[in-house]
Amino acid sequence: MRIKTKEDRRDRIKFRIRKRMTGSAEKPRLSVFRSVSHIYVQVIDDVNGQTIASASSADPKVKGQMAKGVAGGNIKGAEIIGTSIAERLKEKGITKVVFDRNGFLYHGRVRAVAEAARSAGLEF
Repeated sequence: MRIKTKEDRRDRIKFRIRKRMTGSAEKPRLSVFRSVSHIYVQVIDDVNGQTIASASSADPKVKGQMAKGVAGGNIKGAEIIGTSIAERLKEKGITKVVFDRNGFLYHGRVRAVAEAARSAGLEF
């Protein structure tokens, strides 16, 4: 695979990470995807191939919690997404996850999601 674009580079990093990481029912994989204007989080059981829970800044329930000036494209919005996914997982009885940054660098919005989820009670 030749790296021609930024997306090719991210895909290569993503495959390298996913080689070593899988999610199970006891410890699912928390995957983060960020676009320019939104951020999406999924919790996945790779053994059964099911999504356990998800949250995004495009979700109407989460959008209602956001104040003026807070959106999925900034860090404050990413923190809200992190706390909402942690709350949804606690309702299902899951406290331990494996964090998958999905090829993105661990800083900015990706880091904000991780730290907010940790402070809300998830362990990874």
